[in-house]
Amino acid sequence: MKKKYLNEVASRLRHEKRHSTAILTENDMQHLPEPVKKYIRQAGFVGKEKISNVFLKASGQIRSSEKSGWMQFTSEQYNFFENPFRAFYIRAVKMGVPAVGLHLYKNETATMVIKLLNLFTVVDAKGPEMNQAETVTVLNDMCFMAPGSLISKNITWETMDASQVKATFTNGQITVSAILTFDEEGKLMNFLSFDRFDTDGKTYTNLPWETPVTEYRTVNGYRLPSKADVIYKRPEGDFCYLEFRLEEIKYNVKNNHD
Repeated sequence: MKKKYLNEVASRLRHEKRHSTAILTENDMQHLPEPVKKYIRQAGFVGKEKISNVFLKASGQIRSSEKSGWMQFTSEQYNFFENPFRAFYIRAVKMGVPAVGLHLYKNETATMVIKLLNLFTVVDAKGPEMNQAETVTVLNDMCFMAPGSLISKNITWETMDASQVKATFTNGQITVSAILTFDEEGKLMNFLSFDRFDTDGKTYTNLPWETPVTEYRTVNGYRLPSKADVIYKRPEGDFCYLEFRLEEIKYNVKNNHD
């Protein structure tokens, strides 16, 4: 699983055009709603190189149901923003049993494989619902982990009020949207989408999905969300299935683990 993850990333890095050294300016943000402009400014992206990709490491805990115990996890991922690509590798342990997972998103197609002991496949998810769900995740990553990428022409915007906007993201034949909520300082505090699916790899249930931020901190000169919850809003109540903590982040990497 780890080898496949690294091979996919290496392949994308080889085919990636040399990233632009152009600087992100106020002129690049003219088409954005004011709350989004303010967010990008306060996050520290104006006056720095435009973003072509991002590498990040995270940790936290994850669970499959309200009755199951939390599993501690570590993860790493790469996102590329031109011809969107996402490779997410996760390792978790529950009661001493290790599990690994690999999410891949490329060419508008998503897959998710989870194995126990790196041998026994327990989840193998793919199909149109998975493609749409991971497109939402790609948009979420852009919003929280790479605010400078929100100048993308693949996103259209609608201002709802002084603190909320609607982002609609199109990748090929797939279009998804989310409502972004900002605080008075301009920080993005929540992302709510109605286009994602809860899945066990066999069945898919369309549920509202949100990622409220619980902490911000400055990393490598950028002010970013450092902790967040990941929640499905089920009819019987909110189900938080993942608690995320940012550990490391780098932009415009040229090699694996650059």
